[in-house]
Amino acid sequence: MTSSSSGINPLYVFNNGRQSALWLRLLLWIWIQQVDRVHTSHQHFHPHSIKIPGDITLGGLFPIHSRGPHGVNCGELKKEKGIHRMEAMLYALDQINSDPELLPNITLGARVLDTCSRDTYALEQSLTFVQALIQKDTSDIRCTNGEPPIIRKPERVVAVIGASASSVSIMVANILRLFEIPQVSYASTAPELSDNNRYDFFSRVVPPDSYQAQAMLDIVKAMGWNYVSTLASEGNYGESGVEAFMQISREAGGVCIAQSVKIPREPTAGEFDKIIKRLMETSNARGVIIFANEDDIRRVLEAAQRANLTGHFLFVGSDSWGAKSSPITELEDVAEGAVTILPKRASIDGFDQYFTSRCLENNRRNIWFAEFWEDDFRCKLTRPGVKLEAEKKKCTGDERIGHDSSYEQEGKVQFVIDAVYAVAHALHNMHQDLCPGSHGVCGNMDPVEGRLLLDYIRAVNFNGSAGTSVLFNENGDAPGRYDIFQFQMTNHSHPGYHVIGQWTNNLRLNLEEMQWSRGDRSVPESICSFPCKSGERKKMVKGVPCCWHCELCDGYQYQLDEFTCETCPLDKRPAPNRTACRPTPIIKLEWNSLWALVPASLAMLGILATSAVVITFIRFNDTPIVRASGRELSYVLLTGIFLIYLITFLMIAEPGVVVCALRRLLLGLGMAITYSSMLTKTNRIYRIFEQGKKSVTPPKFISPTSQLLITFILISVQVFGVFVWFAVIPPHTIIDYEELRPPNPDLARGILKCDMSDMSIIGCLSYSIVLMVTCTVYAVKSRGVPETFNEAKPIGFTMYTTCIVWLAFVPIFFGTAQSTEKMFIQTATLTISMSLSASVSLGMLYMPKVYVIIFHPEQNVQKRKRSFKAVVQAAKSLTDKQNGDVKIEPDRSQ
Repeated sequence: MTSSSSGINPLYVFNNGRQSALWLRLLLWIWIQQVDRVHTSHQHFHPHSIKIPGDITLGGLFPIHSRGPHGVNCGELKKEKGIHRMEAMLYALDQINSDPELLPNITLGARVLDTCSRDTYALEQSLTFVQALIQKDTSDIRCTNGEPPIIRKPERVVAVIGASASSVSIMVANILRLFEIPQVSYASTAPELSDNNRYDFFSRVVPPDSYQAQAMLDIVKAMGWNYVSTLASEGNYGESGVEAFMQISREAGGVCIAQSVKIPREPTAGEFDKIIKRLMETSNARGVIIFANEDDIRRVLEAAQRANLTGHFLFVGSDSWGAKSSPITELEDVAEGAVTILPKRASIDGFDQYFTSRCLENNRRNIWFAEFWEDDFRCKLTRPGVKLEAEKKKCTGDERIGHDSSYEQEGKVQFVIDAVYAVAHALHNMHQDLCPGSHGVCGNMDPVEGRLLLDYIRAVNFNGSAGTSVLFNENGDAPGRYDIFQFQMTNHSHPGYHVIGQWTNNLRLNLEEMQWSRGDRSVPESICSFPCKSGERKKMVKGVPCCWHCELCDGYQYQLDEFTCETCPLDKRPAPNRTACRPTPIIKLEWNSLWALVPASLAMLGILATSAVVITFIRFNDTPIVRASGRELSYVLLTGIFLIYLITFLMIAEPGVVVCALRRLLLGLGMAITYSSMLTKTNRIYRIFEQGKKSVTPPKFISPTSQLLITFILISVQVFGVFVWFAVIPPHTIIDYEELRPPNPDLARGILKCDMSDMSIIGCLSYSIVLMVTCTVYAVKSRGVPETFNEAKPIGFTMYTTCIVWLAFVPIFFGTAQSTEKMFIQTATLTISMSLSASVSLGMLYMPKVYVIIFHPEQNVQKRKRSFKAVVQAAKSLTDKQNGDVKIEPDRSQ
């Protein structure tokens, strides 16, 4: 017994018990084992199911019977919601199997079960779908002759169509997801089924109640109502629908919930009179949002009639009311003006022809059809040994549906057909991908992997039976498409539902077509609060999200009219009297600001010091110290240091196209020049001594010309990146009104700046940081070179200090992102950090040399030229010293 898709090993589950899903599967496995021990003889006999053979089997869950009384699972037959919907699945299977373009050479079969409108019973029935995935222990089962039984393996169900009620779908979905069996419902609309974490294998071709709750909220708003009550039948459908409406109304605002009343599952006598009395406690809330079943809707209308409140309540009903006549029969006066909603649907002519042609002879596959026949024609079929009751007429078998009985296609037939076709299209697409050119089911689809099939189901997009597109979003929900009806009475003899609008992600409502009590065309009021006085705005009342009390507009809002406060445009702030908006002042970093004076002073000192070094080097250009320092690279490096200091003045200068262009170019260029030169120097030293350890042949590219070429190549990367930036986004200035927009609008300012965000500044410096880090790595590698040859040590100390400076820069720069003086602090931090890094380089690399040149000229003399052979000897001595073989003092004579 294994834990693969074909079965579950309980030991494996115990060994991996950390996963709760596996624990649940273990408990289910134990349960089924116990059930099978009791019912072994009937293991594969399903007296309450329809079996249609096929290459691939789909499951079906339909409420063939209603919920039975206490202690009984099933009650009366449900002709429309049960038989019509179930036959719609069989009809769809027939159409698919006869379609040469859809799943050619593959026959779809089915195992259809009756849920009896009860979630617990449906759960027991749905275990049939997972039996093929569980290997059962039959070692203790023997036939009467002592031989082990021959047990046929149950068919594998790849997907389940259903269920109808949301409570049933929720119960079944919890089991099917454990075995990765996709489920496509044709009628379950509870919003919680949209939770893709809990019901990840559940999809539906009908929109969730959250969509119709949004549509109902849009209707309420379109009629100008802001104070309504809600009424829900106890249970998943009613409570979830009302909860969705309340949540959406809270988020959108503008509608207050006066009362939220729940109708008990088993109401006591007088319960509905109490409900009407409670609704009248907030009589201004004439609008009533109702998510209830047909029986509860009817009893609410009856209670309103008894209370002599005909015409007072204005009902907005969900799809359970829809365009049905049964809830309002003989209660038309009370229901007049009710606005109801119904998923957009169409009658399927092909199904009508199919169903009305069904008879006892040609529909033997439907095991409940005989029961339907008796109920539909109010007759009794004769059975051997059963005596016909005297008051019952005998069924002849010649009766015809729709001719000898009333027939009207049930509203969800279209969605049942679409659900079956959705799975068929998914299987077709899967077959094309996994079995290209194969006739029939290939090995890659035997068995069908549930999670992969789910992906294909979620990806389908085709025209359904009514001509509308069938597709799913990431949560497995179908798009919301609704027709909006109003029950109108043009005269008392011809009441009826009239289409007054549609909702498909947005509302299209024809208010002129609406009609209310006694033919009134004006929309009645259902309001919570009175309009505010001039100069005030509506503020939501805590605890009643959609009601308001009046107060002055605050923040950046100004009074637009008696009812509305509008936010000023981004570049404006409200006037002191808040009746208009005025321009927001524009500021920039001023030269006389402390944030500019300190960085500018440091930069000026740096420029003077750099100029002094350059002048000294030019004046003593041919002296040994200048020549030994690598004149060419030194001048390049000093140019980079000069540019680093110079960028401070560009960062402080008033932004303009030229200034912004120079900021982009020079912000990273100075550092790139500086650290490219240092990297070239340290790399040269490292390569020389590494080569010296191996041979007496000097390494390549150590001449001054080569060093300059390498340096300019490294610098060109930065220059190229900047010019690409120029090409993609030309430099320009912006006025940022969001950065300095505090709660007090009097302090709001627009900041004139270049189009350089924080991340673009970091990006501009990133290449230089890479050079810096690389240079530091080479400096660390060269730290052991003898002092006589160690030109890398000053660079190493420079890089260590520079890294510390920039490590301190990052938290300061980003830590002030929420400050009201963000621009000033970040500009000062950036320029000071750059000046400090330039000063570190200048002070450690060149100030000692200038000091010797100016104050100790006697040391600025030619020493014996150092040959590469001496370097080789020093490198080998260093290697021996590190290995502990011999201790050699450095040759001070060189």
